[in-house]
Amino acid sequence: MCPRFREPNMSLWAATLGILLYIVLFLFLPLILMLFLIYVSLLTQCHRVSLPFCSRGAFSVVRRCVKKTSSQEYAAKIINTKKLSARDHQKLEREARICRLLKHPNIVRLHESISEEGFHYLVFDLVTGGELFEDIVAREYYSEADASHCIHQILESVNHIHQHDIVHRDLKPENLLLASKCKGAAVKLADFGLAIEVQGEQQAWFGFAGTPGYLSPEVLRKDPYGKPVDIWACGVILYILLVGYPPFWDEDQHKLYQQIKAGAYDFPSPEWDTVTPEAKNLINQMLTINPAKRITADQALKHPWVCQRSTVASMMHRQETVECLRKFNARRKLKGAILTTMLVSRNFSAAKSLLNKKSDGVKEPQTTVVHNANDGIKGSTESCNTTTEDEDLKAPPLSIGDGSSVLEGRSHCESKTQTESMQSQLSLCYSATTTTQSCEEKLLAWESPGQTVELDRAQSEPVLTPVIPFALNSPPLRKQEIIKITEQLIEAINNGDFEAYTKICDPGLTSFEPEALGNLVEGMDFHKFYFENLLSKNSKPIHTTILNPHVHVIGDDAACIAYIRLTQYIDGQGRPRTMQSEETRVWHRRDGKWLNVHYHCSGAPAAPLQ
Repeated sequence: MCPRFREPNMSLWAATLGILLYIVLFLFLPLILMLFLIYVSLLTQCHRVSLPFCSRGAFSVVRRCVKKTSSQEYAAKIINTKKLSARDHQKLEREARICRLLKHPNIVRLHESISEEGFHYLVFDLVTGGELFEDIVAREYYSEADASHCIHQILESVNHIHQHDIVHRDLKPENLLLASKCKGAAVKLADFGLAIEVQGEQQAWFGFAGTPGYLSPEVLRKDPYGKPVDIWACGVILYILLVGYPPFWDEDQHKLYQQIKAGAYDFPSPEWDTVTPEAKNLINQMLTINPAKRITADQALKHPWVCQRSTVASMMHRQETVECLRKFNARRKLKGAILTTMLVSRNFSAAKSLLNKKSDGVKEPQTTVVHNANDGIKGSTESCNTTTEDEDLKAPPLSIGDGSSVLEGRSHCESKTQTESMQSQLSLCYSATTTTQSCEEKLLAWESPGQTVELDRAQSEPVLTPVIPFALNSPPLRKQEIIKITEQLIEAINNGDFEAYTKICDPGLTSFEPEALGNLVEGMDFHKFYFENLLSKNSKPIHTTILNPHVHVIGDDAACIAYIRLTQYIDGQGRPRTMQSEETRVWHRRDGKWLNVHYHCSGAPAAPLQ
């Protein structure tokens, strides 16, 4: 062989290739990983998350956050992934995947999905207008045309998700928010925690999921289902928008589900006499039992009552609807607040003793209590408006707020027992204010008391497991004790005595109140501001009257009181004024002493702005 064309040395080539691979793997790979970690870190630090809580779930909190580069505010849902099961991780990935697809002015938009060690961040639009239903009752004028405008926006969002082959599965008032407090703000659909992906018009069994009052007949029958379940829920929402109470109601949940499966609803007088036939026609098409014949979102948007509201829908003010809807909202809020408080109280740290009694300088109580002549224990016929998802045909977990299971991570037996216990206790706590019998009866029978839903593979519908409430005969002495401590707390507020107030309240007090603009406030700092800058500087007399207080004892160490509070005061011009608020306080006893752990107020602010 010619020396100029000698065969290459293969061992030398192999050695050279090995050295090159070594350099790439051990020099460039760490560099690539480092760049990736820097990128993730920048994504995370891009949003400064340091503002107050918007809400809290079982394994997540929602905070306001600010994008540093633009100073734009967002809402960051922060999930503690260390506590999530494999199934929860799948649901989280599903929610993020679905939300990334949806970009519509009537849907709360997901801007970022960021994973870190132990935490996952979902950065959404910041919506500050609160719930749609709460805004409606605060309006001076509300008509059928306004209801048409609301359902139009809801249908736009539903049509958009259906075009992307997404089914929400949990359409309800709590998930209908307003973009801002401005008049005419857009309605936005939120919370895609139960949403699923489907194939076109595919009908399949995706599991028992949703909120009882809004479940469709096909879900209750465990039939294959798809996009029409969202339209059924829209029909229920539209019915409530028009009269303030739901279409299906019964004291017995089994009968309630039978009504839904049979489509047994009507338009009773007198409240429906003033509703136009076109509105009733749309409801009928939405609440059609056969999902194949049910109207679609696209078709509903073309319905005359929706697209021609200016000429078809009535412009008459619906005051009775507003009043009924106000009570409907109060019940939803009260149930959610009590459930949250009961869950939090189970995880409280070791008992803390109260501080010393109030100093001698505090004025005498200026509170009058007016009892209802028929005051007594009244069993509520409502259960919590709980979202459930039961894809594995197990007892559905209790959920609050963002749809996260609050009992995940515990045994099935323990979860079921605590769920039953809390729902039975909850059935004893409700607002006792009444108006017309028609509205009140329908609201009281919205869902049945003290029952959980448990599915079995061999059964075609949920089996109802009755739960016996254990506080049906609370001692009168305990009731008076709760009323007395509530009087003392209101006295501290009227006197601007923050020290006395802190002795009666838990340091982690949570509250919904008008001053917080619909946000859940946690801790004492928010209240301290009003004590220091308003209440303590007031030298004019304040007199409070507590009307119709209803106390319900929840076990040995918890109680709930609901009442109407009338506050009389002198304004800046020296004229006497009166304000009214509807309030609920949840009390927890430690070492024989009661602490206020949750407070809910609607109506006027707690303190008169003189």
